Amino acid sequence: MSDPDENRRQPLARVIEAQLVDDISAGVLAPGCRLDEASLAKRFGASRTPVREALSRLTAQGILVPAERRGVQIAEYSREQLGQIFEAMHEIEIACARIAAQRLTLLTRMEIETAQAACVEAAEAGDRAAFLRANERFHQTIYRATGNPYMAQLAGDFRRRTGPFRAKKFVDKADLVLAAEAHERLMQDIFTRNSDTASNGMTAYMTQSLTKALAAN
Repeated sequence: MSDPDENRRQPLARVIEAQLVDDISAGVLAPGCRLDEASLAKRFGASRTPVREALSRLTAQGILVPAERRGVQIAEYSREQLGQIFEAMHEIEIACARIAAQRLTLLTRMEIETAQAACVEAAEAGDRAAFLRANERFHQTIYRATGNPYMAQLAGDFRRRTGPFRAKKFVDKADLVLAAEAHERLMQDIFTRNSDTASNGMTAYMTQSLTKALAAN
């Protein structure tokens, strides 16, 4: 028989996990940042148990790593490791764009357009934090448009791992506007429903994006 306390804790643990992933992906939490159970419990109005569960799940995913003494921290990578991760991410994103173009539906097109509109709005307002979150949603909509949950999960894992590192390339409003414009070109390439056009568009997009991210780190 299931434990009632466990059933009550699990949803809250997932909520905490999702919010931390969002913060990490958007670069709100920087590489090497230590996460304290007591502070997180206070932030989420929870006991330490669901916080501990959320941190344990993120550690299992490689997003968090054990800290030197106690607790956990956001994973850090050397430039060589980061370059290798970006290389793998580059290929996965290209595959997602190609498949999304082939399987595009009216619904997934609307989701991508809505996500892009949020990126444009944040960029024009110069709101870096809002743009970073909208940027993650934009790419997640492309992943979902593949219709392949396994590919979407794999692509999302790389995006979560690299969020703090990619965020460093956005310094001012001009960077946000240029990124939103790049999104627009990529979106239109995917909307052609031509897999080669979408692949080429994502290749150009990711090459520029990851080159800037690596330079910023």
